Amino acid sequence: MSNYTKKQVADLVDGRLDWDVVHRMLSSPKDADRFVKFIAVLQERAAWPDRILLPLGPHLFIVQDQDKAWKIKCGCGHVFCDHDRNWKLEALVHVRETVEAMNEVYPKLMAPDPSWQVYREYCCPSCGVLLDVEAPTPWYPVLHDFEPDIPTFYKDWLGLDVPERAGA
Repeated sequence: MSNYTKKQVADLVDGRLDWDVVHRMLSSPKDADRFVKFIAVLQERAAWPDRILLPLGPHLFIVQDQDKAWKIKCGCGHVFCDHDRNWKLEALVHVRETVEAMNEVYPKLMAPDPSWQVYREYCCPSCGVLLDVEAPTPWYPVLHDFEPDIPTFYKDWLGLDVPERAGA
């Protein structure tokens, strides 16, 4: 099993890693400390001091703030909500629900029928970065993607100490 360096993990995050190395990384078992290196790379780049517990996407994180509360936070520093709530309910939402709006994404005649499917684009209210896109039927409620079990992930999967949490 290879043990990749923190620089290689950083290059992977940036999309600068040589394809042969990426292929080896994807094809082989993960080195035991890769998540720790990944979090360290993300933490060094964060413009805020809160501890990153789990990335939810390229610009979205579950963090432990200075009061030990677990929050969902954008890379720009905007705090959405507690980690166990649906952050999308506090995001800016652009809904593509017309043929014209769908044609901004798809070529003409290849877009879905807006009476059967819409696009919901969720953006940070502070920086405007696109955080997620859903493609549900128009009447479907906002999706709550998942609620990670952080204590189990840290303890049982990573073998690390469970981060403290306010009120727990």
